[in-house]
Formats: sequence, C-alpha cells, structure tokens
Amino acid sequence: MEIKKSEEAYKEALEYIPGGVNSPVRSLKSVGASPIFIDHAKGVQLIDIDGNCFTDFCLSWGVFILGHGHPQVNKAVINALSKGTSFGIPTLAETELAKLVRHCIPTMEKVRFVNSGTEAVMSAIRLARAYTGRNLVVKFEGCYHGHVDHLLVSAGSGVASLSRASSAGVPDAFVVHTVSLPFNDKKTIDDFFKERGSEVAAVIVEPVPANMGVVLPQGQFLHHLRKLTEKYNCLLIFDEVITGLRLSVGGAQQVYGVKPDITTIGKIIGGGFPAAAFGGKNAIMSLLAPDGPVYQAGTLSGNPVAMSAGTATLKILLTEGFYEDLNRKSDDFISELKNVVAEKGITVNHIGSMFTMFFTDEDVHSFADVKRTDRERFARFFRYMLINRVYMSPSPFEANFISLFHRESELERITKIVKRFNK
Repeated sequence: MEIKKSEEAYKEALEYIPGGVNSPVRSLKSVGASPIFIDHAKGVQLIDIDGNCFTDFCLSWGVFILGHGHPQVNKAVINALSKGTSFGIPTLAETELAKLVRHCIPTMEKVRFVNSGTEAVMSAIRLARAYTGRNLVVKFEGCYHGHVDHLLVSAGSGVASLSRASSAGVPDAFVVHTVSLPFNDKKTIDDFFKERGSEVAAVIVEPVPANMGVVLPQGQFLHHLRKLTEKYNCLLIFDEVITGLRLSVGGAQQVYGVKPDITTIGKIIGGGFPAAAFGGKNAIMSLLAPDGPVYQAGTLSGNPVAMSAGTATLKILLTEGFYEDLNRKSDDFISELKNVVAEKGITVNHIGSMFTMFFTDEDVHSFADVKRTDRERFARFFRYMLINRVYMSPSPFEANFISLFHRESELERITKIVKRFNK
C-alpha cells in the first residue's frame, strides 16, 4: 500500500503541530504505524490523499452512526450555513435540539449545550459539587472522561498508553479530590463508601466503558451504584458521550434501566460537528447561570450549524426500526467474528453496534484485565487490517463502531480478512 503523500504530509505537520497531530492517538505511534491523511469520506469509506480507500470502523470515534456524509444531515448543514454559522445570541435551532434530546433521554429534563465531551463532563462535575456542597468525586479505573485535570486519574483512552497513570502538568492538588476505583467491583466501592461516603459529591461512570475497550457492567453494577449514591445523598453521573444515542435512542440508561442524576452526551449529538451536552433534573440544572451561581459559558456553544446537524441526525435515529436493524446487523457480524477468532486467542466484547477485539483468551471485565492483553499483537493486527484497507480504531483501549452504511456484504468481507490473520 502506497502512502507516500501521507508520509510527506506528516513530516510537514511535525514542523507546525506538536507530534504532527491535534489528538495523540491519531499519530498511530502506539500501533507502530505512520498516520494516514484523509482527503474525503462517504458512507463507511475513508479515502486518503494517496487515493487508498479504507472501510471505516472508527467512524471518528463513534460519531458517524449514520455513516459519513448522510444526505439529510448534509442538507440541514448547508441550509444552516446559508444563514450564518454563529451569532452569540439564541437561535431556534438550540431549543429544537434540546426538545429532541429530552424526548430521547427523559432524565435530561433540562439541557445545556457545549462544544466537546470534555467540556460537558467538566461542567457536570462543577454542577454536582455545587449541588451537594461536597468536593470528592469517585470515578473508575479505565474510564476516560476527557482531558479535565482532576479526572486524569487512572484514565483509559490514549492516556492508558502513557508511562504514568495521569498526565504531566496536573498538580497533585487538582486530583486530591478524585478517587479511582475498580470497575465492576462492588465490594471495593462499598468499603470505600462506608469510610468516606459522606464526602462524595458524585460518582461518575461510563455505564458501558468504551475508552478501555468495550467492558460490560456485571452483576447489576449500575443498579448498585444508583442505590449507593441515593443512600449517601450524592449524585450519579452517567458519561454517555459514547453510549448516548449509540446503544439506543435513550442510551445505556435506557438499556440497563438506571436513571442517573446528570448525563453527558457528545459525538453523535453533533452529527459530525463539535457539539456535546450535559443535562439532568430541573433542581440541579437550575443552579447554572443565569438562573443560579454555577458559571458555565461558551462562545460557540449551541451554534446553529452543529444544532442543525444534530437535529437531522436524531430525527433519523427516531425512525421506526432504526436501532433494531442496526443492532441485528451488528449482532450477526459479531457472532461470525467471534467464530472466526475463537482459536486465535482473541476475545470480543460487544453491545449493540460497538465492539472491541481484546488480544487475550480470557474474559475482560475490568481495566486490570485490559492491561493484561497483548498490545504488541494488537499493533500487528491493526497494521495488517490497514494494509487490507480496513481502518480500525488505532488503540487496544478503544471501541470500534458499526453504522447504518456498513452493508452485510462488506461485513462478510471483513470477517474473511480477520480469518486470515495468524500473526
């Protein structure tokens, strides 16, 4: 596979951008490859500047549940662009999308739009601390909640491949009020709450972690968190930046039947544009300025282009049978994939249209399990798939995604490629 133009583009980017990329995983360093530079995309096809065409299972880290360039979304964006891109004052597009979000996720009684999942989580934590009058936040090992200073503690995603648990430049004083506990370990969290439960402002969790790879909650773990937070009068925050609108129109909370106090969503909600949101009970959200004392603001928050793209996307997701069809197609593909890798020392975790291939023959239920997987073998697999024109998420700590435009014939072709992998 010829990537000469991408290699030249990367050398030039290194002169102007730290590491040549604007998000670390894009460098492909952890998988021993050189980044490919994309020219355009359509459906589930990525076409790089060398003219190579790749089937995309990363989908901009889960953004494109409808595939790239869906015509209805494009039409809505072009219409919004013709009117203006940002005004710094309200538009009807903001309220229209907020109404759709509340319809999809009823626990988000009121919604505040922001520009990224990181910003949504940062704001949700500030709100929870103000509401409870407490400082301590409990998170879980391997769950990534954006690059907020006080949450870069035993995080997943690209952070997991760094040489330390957190990031350089984060003072100890910023993380002293954050405790990271093992995911799926009810006894450990029970013991912690018996000792310090009265100090906890909030428990934040990816209901289905996807930033250490897809790891499913076990033994009513999410229900246990709900009961525990109610007992100790603290808030439960679901970080559904990835799972929101992905697992169902109501996210993981609908699938598992657990109602959090605050929810953060992102990725899909922007229809391919920078947008995210946090929302929750009226009593909590009323603390936000201008109604209350918790300050949060953003010049481009709720910009009409992103709001229009999000609205067009949600209307499609709400069509009858959308998730049934997507999840059926995904289940069929994953079932065949599991058969193909059964003798290859690979474990596949999946739910709905998201999955991770872990290079281990053991079950994966925690970050400790994830860290025992064979990362070097994953890197060889990633490079093998790339040569065969398949773009997977370029990290052993991430999820892959299936979209509306992944056709059954294409998925069958992918399983045949995976079957030939023997390294």
